[in-house]
Amino acid sequence: MDRLVQGRQWQDPGNLRELRKEAERSAKELEEATKALEKRRSTIAASEKELKSKLTALQELERRLAVMRQPVSQMVELLYEQPIAGGGVFPFMTEGADQRTLRALTDATQIVAVRQQAVEQTSTLYKEAERLAAEAQELRAGNLLAEAQMAAEVDTLRQRSDKIVKSLTAALVKLGIKIDKVGRAALGCDPLRAATAGDYPNGLIPKGMLCPLQQKGFSLRADATIAFVSLNEAYRKRFGKPMCVTDAYRNLAEQQSIYYRRPGFAAVPGRSNHGLGLAVDLCGGVERAGSAEFVWMEKNSKKYGWFHPSWAYSSPFEPWHWEYDPKMDSLL
Repeated sequence: MDRLVQGRQWQDPGNLRELRKEAERSAKELEEATKALEKRRSTIAASEKELKSKLTALQELERRLAVMRQPVSQMVELLYEQPIAGGGVFPFMTEGADQRTLRALTDATQIVAVRQQAVEQTSTLYKEAERLAAEAQELRAGNLLAEAQMAAEVDTLRQRSDKIVKSLTAALVKLGIKIDKVGRAALGCDPLRAATAGDYPNGLIPKGMLCPLQQKGFSLRADATIAFVSLNEAYRKRFGKPMCVTDAYRNLAEQQSIYYRRPGFAAVPGRSNHGLGLAVDLCGGVERAGSAEFVWMEKNSKKYGWFHPSWAYSSPFEPWHWEYDPKMDSLL
């Protein structure tokens, strides 16, 4: 945990790629810290069980101590009932002691022995009770302190993660990623939600889990969008215009429509990477193999996690189709 908190001091890298990667690193650290907290809480639960056991043992000791005190009380009562004078203990010391007196002497001797044993056992039990009480107090204090420290560390990581995501979102908004007329940032652009989008079936990703592109009307999974925006800005710098997009995420109904309209040029519905929010179809020159735009994409797209799949060179030939690979992007 200390390693997670005392690690790298976050600084705004100033570009989308580094912001996204920093957000992903922060998310991983937060996930690890949260798991560590849950593990610690599990340990604390076991410790609390031990604490409960010690407290139960303390209660049992108190009960035994109460039993141990009884012989002492009986001895006091006997001496009160048979005082030294008036035929009490005094006859024990004379030659005229009868059988009844001797029996009383034996009883008194036994009571004294039991009393001594009770005193010794009581002393031992008191020491044990003090030890258990100290251990119980230490356990409780240690548990409370450990959980408080872990929770504070997780909160620090969460705040840092939120700060990075806000910076990334602000950068995306500045570059034109909006979802309404007032320019509210697309919540789906949070890279921490990208993996969650993968939990949905092909073509059935909820709209709120997708992030819109700068090209109005099109969207992708969060990490794919962020990488595509970076690629788009590099393309704009080279050609003086943004990339032209004809298709991006396709829901299941759209996949079925295209499949029947363009047989042989569309994947079976439910199997297209468009349905995962990880593919785009491009125009503006990229759709022509050998064009300056296509060649530039071949040379530069992988720097941003995008590539032209091998099947699209021949089976069928689709120079306009490009896909995003999160694993490739993570290695860059």
